[in-house]
Amino acid sequence: MLIRAGFDIAFKYAAPTAMLLQLNVHPSREADLRSPDAITSDPPLKMSAYLDLFGNRVTRVDAPAGLVTFSNRFVIHDSGEPEETPPAALATPIGRLPDDVLVFLLSSRYCDSDNLADFAWSRFGGMTGGYERVQAICDFVHSQIRFSYPDARPTRCASDSMREGIGVCRDFAHLAIALCRCMNIPARYCTGYLGDIGVPVDINPMDFSAWFEVFLDGRWYTMDARHNHPRIGRIVMGHGRDAADVAISTAFGVAELVRFEVVTDEAQQD
Repeated sequence: MLIRAGFDIAFKYAAPTAMLLQLNVHPSREADLRSPDAITSDPPLKMSAYLDLFGNRVTRVDAPAGLVTFSNRFVIHDSGEPEETPPAALATPIGRLPDDVLVFLLSSRYCDSDNLADFAWSRFGGMTGGYERVQAICDFVHSQIRFSYPDARPTRCASDSMREGIGVCRDFAHLAIALCRCMNIPARYCTGYLGDIGVPVDINPMDFSAWFEVFLDGRWYTMDARHNHPRIGRIVMGHGRDAADVAISTAFGVAELVRFEVVTDEAQQD
């Protein structure tokens, strides 16, 4: 299967402003690209890129005052199969986890697992399987939070989502991640494209999506507490401890978002 994806995102600047953009496909998917994954701008601007601490590709750009539009269109190959379900295995003991996985057991800005530990152990402590616990957490979060774009709030953390029972995809991911970490299961936040492939079309405008991954049986597996079933055509852009590590844009000044369009759909094979 081929997927056509991309975006048009415009900002209005009152003054020259330095920006960081995390809008490229994650390097782990570069081999699947069938056309260049290149960010362009109108007006044309000089850009440079680097890999951050989590291996995500980040673009640096100095934007002038006025209106600037960033765009991208690319085609990527996908298996066309629903994502793999983790095996019915026990969670990996902490002493056997790889060093670079340990950070995903700790509380972070939006995944305040220290505030949820008592609840997590009382609710999920009686389960023994790693995947059994993760799926139970996804089931709980899926039923606990009501999806609502108008109620999105950038400062909402996992314990807020638990208490308020409302949010968007990032809130589902943050709460599930925090609860997994409470149970000593490494979990990391992911962001990227998720089109309506193999499912009914979402009535909401296309947006980037958030989900999470858990480390079980020696590798990372994709989980999604919002949709709560395997999906087709997920394209990861970045992963980190939580949404703070994978912001699609960071402005060192005032940047007013005036246009935001995301495209993700199945492309016709030649």
